[in-house]
Amino acid sequence: MNGLQGKVAIVTGGNSGFGRATSLAFAREGVRVVIAARSRKKADETLRMIEGIGGKGVFIPTDLTAPSQVEALVAGAIDVFGRLDFGVNIAGIGGVLAPTAEYPEEVFHEVIATNLTAVWLSMKYELRQMLKQGQGGAIVNMSGTFGLIGAANIAPYSATRHAVLGLTKSAALEYVKQGIRINAVCPGACKTPMLDAATGSNPEVEAQWASFMPIGRLGTPAEIAEAIVWLCSENSSFVVGHALAVDGGWAVQ
Repeated sequence: MNGLQGKVAIVTGGNSGFGRATSLAFAREGVRVVIAARSRKKADETLRMIEGIGGKGVFIPTDLTAPSQVEALVAGAIDVFGRLDFGVNIAGIGGVLAPTAEYPEEVFHEVIATNLTAVWLSMKYELRQMLKQGQGGAIVNMSGTFGLIGAANIAPYSATRHAVLGLTKSAALEYVKQGIRINAVCPGACKTPMLDAATGSNPEVEAQWASFMPIGRLGTPAEIAEAIVWLCSENSSFVVGHALAVDGGWAVQ
């Protein structure tokens, strides 16, 4: 038994990419899923997929950079399902490609707000609910390979991914004695809408990205989802404050 059946998870960015794959993986394990995102159309598609495999889910439209909306998200999850066991904070954006001295300030602030501030806000209100319940829980934050290494022309994006690991490790120490385990996943290049946007869905460019991975291919959202579900399960009960690289060997080169 992995301790997942009947639990409740919030998945930010659960409408597509890693979030959709994670929502489906949870549903297959009997976890009820609360999808938080801005796009209802994509979220409704994910909900239909969840229902198609016999799962239960709900969409709560949320601007994850707005504290009041994140607080309302957690309250809404409790209204629908009565509890919160897992918080999976995935929503993020890539920004633009530009050297640091030429990076647009408005895009910098947007990347920080979406990839860092929103993760902190999500953790804040997820933790408050878990502490109120007094039954522990698990939180998994989305970082990335660029949270472990650097790369040219994506300084703000990489900075947020590094910062998420700092949030994860510090909070993990603060709440582990209350039974809440907090970890992060660091995916390598995977076939997601974000990667499609970066490559223009050009097969040659995708092949170049795949060549960065020692494993010789791009990852899939489903592979990252399996790691996230494992980090929430009782099978990872001794894993605390860890940054789990799921990147085909990219970061260890």
